Amino acid sequence: MIEIEVEAEVWTGALPETEAVVTKAAEAALGAVAGDVVVLLTDDEAVRELNARFRDKDRPTNVLSFPAPESAAPHLGDIVLAYGVCASEAQAQGKTLSDHLSHLVVHGVLHLLGRDHEDDAEAEEMEAEEREILAELGVADPYTAESADLGQDV
Repeated sequence: MIEIEVEAEVWTGALPETEAVVTKAAEAALGAVAGDVVVLLTDDEAVRELNARFRDKDRPTNVLSFPAPESAAPHLGDIVLAYGVCASEAQAQGKTLSDHLSHLVVHGVLHLLGRDHEDDAEAEEMEAEEREILAELGVADPYTAESADLGQDV
């Protein structure tokens, strides 16, 4: 189950199909994995506060992933996305907000499933998996743009 909480209405104002985009991307990333995910769509300030509290980085970022402990199963974890950062990145990278949101949701879900990009080998493997999932969704390879950078998330 994918639970979506829209805390910042600017998401649905800018992208009326936001919840459908998030659901489709999260389900594609989960594949056959059974589990629940909560996706919070909020603003930069809320993400800045979470980033400062949990990562000691006092700035907003595009996406944060919070994997749940195994004892919380079937809950896999939570993903939080900041509208301002995501919208600015999409514009700077020449992408639609829908495609960028799909990418960040896939990226976040993969983190909940234990994928990471701490070293080059992990990053290459994770990016390949993202490309494959996004291609199934009809989203272009997000790593072809030189400005694509997801190194800020958890």
